[in-house]
Amino acid sequence: MKLLHKFNLVLLLIFGLGWFATANMTREVLRENARREVLSHASLMMDAAMAAREYTTNEVKPLLAAGMLEAFLPQSVPSYAATQSFNRLHQTHPDFSYKEAALNPTNPRDRVVDWESDVVQQFRDNAELKEVIGDRQTPSGPSLYLARPIRISDGRCLACHSTPAAAPQTMTALYGVNNGFGWKLGETIGSQIVSVPLALPQREAERAYTHIMWGVALTFASILLALNAMFYLLVLRPMQRISRIADAVSAGQMDAEPFQAGGKDEIAVLGRAFNRLRRSLEKAMDLLA
Repeated sequence: MKLLHKFNLVLLLIFGLGWFATANMTREVLRENARREVLSHASLMMDAAMAAREYTTNEVKPLLAAGMLEAFLPQSVPSYAATQSFNRLHQTHPDFSYKEAALNPTNPRDRVVDWESDVVQQFRDNAELKEVIGDRQTPSGPSLYLARPIRISDGRCLACHSTPAAAPQTMTALYGVNNGFGWKLGETIGSQIVSVPLALPQREAERAYTHIMWGVALTFASILLALNAMFYLLVLRPMQRISRIADAVSAGQMDAEPFQAGGKDEIAVLGRAFNRLRRSLEKAMDLLA
């Protein structure tokens, strides 16, 4: 195998290992960045839901207190306000969703579905758990969900949710007496769950990954060509000249041109040493003659 081929083989091996390591690290970093971006959107949505809840509790509910004596107004319920706000968002962004999923809700639309019940159960099993983050598959693609527990920390909630007899008659007239009762102070009755699509950020991450790896491949190819050119011009071509002159001298052609050894690099030092050896050989030949 020629020296140039060995040189290229080593370079290709090094570049191949570097490309493989770069590909793995780049893909993981881009995917993690995409996930972190989606999670930040989910956190923002959760904060917006909490803001809607607080606004309803502090600003809307007092204004509706008089009307509640005649008919129960769902608009006075913080969870209803947050859910309705995001239902409007869901109309224009169907892949984004917010739900206050409960095991025993007053409004049947808030009842947990299969995977939501698992999330709520995690909070019920671990009272110290503050947040759950996970992935799930939806008809439109992968989705990330962020969940936080709904725990009864205020005894005022039990005025409507302890027993049907204690609840306002206007509420039982609207929702009946079969749902949303039996709650206890300190109990985890459900979870706020925000779902944000992962498909688009993941596609963008893959697109960026493809561009980056093409850039890395082109950079490696450019470096390989540059190193080959340098290796040929600085090492191989001078060595080939020395080899041709040595072949000519060994064949008795003492009038062969001397090697032009300019510079101070190793090839130039080798060329000057070769010229000295040639002169010594010529003197020895003259003495023998």
